[in-house]
Amino acid sequence: MAAYILRRLALMIPTILGIMLISFTIIQFAPGGPVERIIAQLQGHDVGATARFAGGQSEMNNLSGGNFDGGSKYRGAQGLDPAFIEELEKQFGFDKPAHERFLIMIGDYAQFDFGNSFYRDVPVSQLIAEKLPVSISLGLWTTLITYLISIPLGIAKARRSGSSFDIWTSGVIIVGYAIPGFLFAVLLIIVFAGGSYFDLFPLRGLTSDNFDSLSTGGKIIDYLWHISLPVLAMTIGAFATTTLLTK
Repeated sequence: MAAYILRRLALMIPTILGIMLISFTIIQFAPGGPVERIIAQLQGHDVGATARFAGGQSEMNNLSGGNFDGGSKYRGAQGLDPAFIEELEKQFGFDKPAHERFLIMIGDYAQFDFGNSFYRDVPVSQLIAEKLPVSISLGLWTTLITYLISIPLGIAKARRSGSSFDIWTSGVIIVGYAIPGFLFAVLLIIVFAGGSYFDLFPLRGLTSDNFDSLSTGGKIIDYLWHISLPVLAMTIGAFATTTLLTK
């Protein structure tokens, strides 16, 4: 058993590397990229997100207003200083060949260095650390509720196979399995949180603004109130699959 577990864990390494290589390759051939996005913004499209790279609005105007010949490989780079484009390439690592960029990416990821967010200008690891507790919380609640419902229901369906109970519950399970989780989440928001029909649950956040002033019981209720719809949306697909597997 231990050898099997170790073998499966060892297989994770080439699998992860393969996924990273495929993703990296697709991104290399996809149009756009950080350099082209900055160039497009320099030419007058949503300048604000690029100011920190070019040194402010006036500097950006100077860069985009020069008389430089357009031999750049980037679309829309006509009129920009080639030295500035080279600096952008160096900043994002595009001055190196693709295989070297891939190896650098692997090394950075191994050190949990995911770079900075282009839009927020903060380390990606910081953004992950901020959102990870919420993801873990929702995942644990989803797993708990899924198993508490699916295993007893699957056993009951197996014991009463072919009965009306089995047929009707199978119909409900198939519908739940067929509906994507994100679509079910949108339906829940529209019906129960969007104000179109009922305004019973909050649209966002893990707790209310006055969470710190609530009693212990109030904090628990407030927390459960906020996670009800997300957990329900996430449970649907897993619930259907686990029930059928249990049966």
